[in-house]
Amino acid sequence: MTEARQAGATAPRESRDAGLPHGDNARTAGAGGDARLLGIDIGGTKIALAVSTVDGAVLGTDVVPTGAADGAEAILARLAAAGHALLSRAGGPATAVGAVGPGIIRPDGVALSPNISGWHQVRLAEELADRFGTPRVAVDNDVKAAGLAELRHGALRGADPGVFVSLGTGVAAAIAIGGRVLAGAHGAAGEFGYDLRTPDEPRAAADGYSPLERAVGGRGIAERALAVLGEPVTAARLFARTDPPARRLAGEVLAELAMHVANLCIAVDPQRVAAGGGLTGIGTPLFTALRARLDAAVPFPPELVPARFRTDGALHGALALATDAYRS
Repeated sequence: MTEARQAGATAPRESRDAGLPHGDNARTAGAGGDARLLGIDIGGTKIALAVSTVDGAVLGTDVVPTGAADGAEAILARLAAAGHALLSRAGGPATAVGAVGPGIIRPDGVALSPNISGWHQVRLAEELADRFGTPRVAVDNDVKAAGLAELRHGALRGADPGVFVSLGTGVAAAIAIGGRVLAGAHGAAGEFGYDLRTPDEPRAAADGYSPLERAVGGRGIAERALAVLGEPVTAARLFARTDPPARRLAGEVLAELAMHVANLCIAVDPQRVAAGGGLTGIGTPLFTALRARLDAAVPFPPELVPARFRTDGALHGALALATDAYRS
């Protein structure tokens, strides 16, 4: 199972808090007494943190900038300072820590995460254990952790197999089979952002390039919009525009994305697909395109639903990892 490089596999009780409320709105501590669990979601632009009790009451949250260009040591220091401050307000210290981020998090570093300088050399679990003073640490990929959150507490509960697709700045999936999130031989299962777009794709994984993600992920959409429209346009604004060039490009993006989600479903034969990530904010056009392609292309079309944790699933997953680490 991907989520617990150093954690056990006992599932936490379901949190009733879908939106990570602050302490004033959180339930009081129950099982686990004074234990404080720290969840950390390390993104390319921001680091989200949350502290909870073992029974799922969220006592506080915070967000700080990642500062990816500052390098790994500065990021770790910023993360540790924010974590300790949040724990202090929540009555810490940390009993267990769960952390997630982009790429494949291994004991000796992080693979497939080129956007943070020096991150490939970071022994993340060891760093967190040292900085927070606990051996109870679990780390994993952010999308797989979000899939774990959906599997335990969200839209994939009871689905076997189930697929969580994260559609935003990055493009990836978490595949859940038999109650577990599939890791793959190297921890890279579900990385369909590396899908080839054409038979003669000039750049691919060997070049450190993810063809599909660069075409239909958030940054890729913005680059394509600039080339077509001649002005900077975010993905969200592209889909809100009604002029013909913008509508054509939006349709091309949705058609290509839907094709690759359908191909993934043909391979996996899931019972249910949950879609999350920033692109789900465009709403009906995305789900209409996905539904149409799934119905037309997949031999047994799966149920399609919005993810319960549309944009904060990775942080919910990080807390689930911390719970596993505490209980292991």
